[in-house]
Amino acid sequence: MILLRFIFLLFLLNPFLSLQSSPAPDHVTATAQKGDGVYSFLEKYLVKSPCNISYFRKINNLKKGDGLHANQTYRLPILVYTYNGRSIRSTTGINDLPWAENIQKFNELLKEGGIKPEDYRKDKALWVPYNQIHCRSENVSYQEVTEVKEIETETESETEPEKETVQKEYTGGPLRGNYAIFGEKYGKVPLLSTKLSGKVYYVVGGHGGPDPGAIGTFGNHKLCEDEYAYDVALRLTRNLLAHGATVYMITRDENDGIRDDQILTCDKDETIWVNKKIPAGQAERLNQRSDAINKLYKKNKKQGVFYQRLVVIHVDSDRKNEKVDLYFYHKEDDEESKELALTLQQKMKQKYDEIRKNRGYEGSVTPRDLHMLRETEPTAVFIELGNIKNSNDQQRLIQERNRQLIADWLFEGLVEDAQ
Repeated sequence: MILLRFIFLLFLLNPFLSLQSSPAPDHVTATAQKGDGVYSFLEKYLVKSPCNISYFRKINNLKKGDGLHANQTYRLPILVYTYNGRSIRSTTGINDLPWAENIQKFNELLKEGGIKPEDYRKDKALWVPYNQIHCRSENVSYQEVTEVKEIETETESETEPEKETVQKEYTGGPLRGNYAIFGEKYGKVPLLSTKLSGKVYYVVGGHGGPDPGAIGTFGNHKLCEDEYAYDVALRLTRNLLAHGATVYMITRDENDGIRDDQILTCDKDETIWVNKKIPAGQAERLNQRSDAINKLYKKNKKQGVFYQRLVVIHVDSDRKNEKVDLYFYHKEDDEESKELALTLQQKMKQKYDEIRKNRGYEGSVTPRDLHMLRETEPTAVFIELGNIKNSNDQQRLIQERNRQLIADWLFEGLVEDAQ
């Protein structure tokens, strides 16, 4: 009776969790959403392991290769125990303290991520992944849950965003992972939510390697387009990862990381996924990137991932010394690409209106026949961050706080597109 009440409670509190008459009441059930595949669906609940995947197919009568149907409810490889109020070990009958602590971390992580509606000590519903009982050799562990602290900096900002969130340095809490690509300071990425689980993004910082892109001057310093586009790309990628997304950094620099400096040193050691040297010829460079993206896209689509987005980030220099707001290009005759670009543009306008009400925002959305739009398969957007040769736009680029705000606002737009 307690268990039935619990499942009914899940249905009321979480629209993604629902009841189905056929499943036995000892499994959590969930409803697949549009674009969910087996892997992405299970990843939302932190149970994407070989044992759990096999069991998931078995209990839902799915053959290998079968996809999921939107709005259909499935039994998850998560068993529900009625917590006895004393301990996880006495509740499950497994007398293993490290194992029990691991199960506690799993439940707390799902609660923090908004997946599990209540703490198991409150609703008496203890969730245990199937593999943690029947395939313990997989040895899946979950990170300790503590507080995530926001670190704020004080820097002069073109947009004066006094109350905006800046990059979070990890100081404990649910941990998504440790990524060397972000550098020592920002390598540890907190798991702030799982709202983008199952979504795949390809993020490309423009130019790189032998091609620095446009070059501006700031005092006695050179400002290389590829370095600033890459730093914003890193910050955006970290935001996406922190909310459960799968992200591929296509342009990579293994020793730069996220940098808080104003002047980002120009170099030529960038590579393309995975560890491929960037060729000198422009056509070769572009084909190398689009080929890498399309290969990953087809692989992920085959695995059932239908929501995939490509974000290409550049800095303009074509307008001489003219000041320009962020603007966006989309694929020609592609409504999804246009809608993505419009969503991001509207988010930027909203943020400008909030911070500088009298300034206005003039960033445009237009179609364009560019290689990275035309020759890539995912729904794509091409972003120009500003004019690297304009002194006002340079403040948008050299101020670390502004680079982070661009990444934050683009992230918010991508979240809206994913809904």
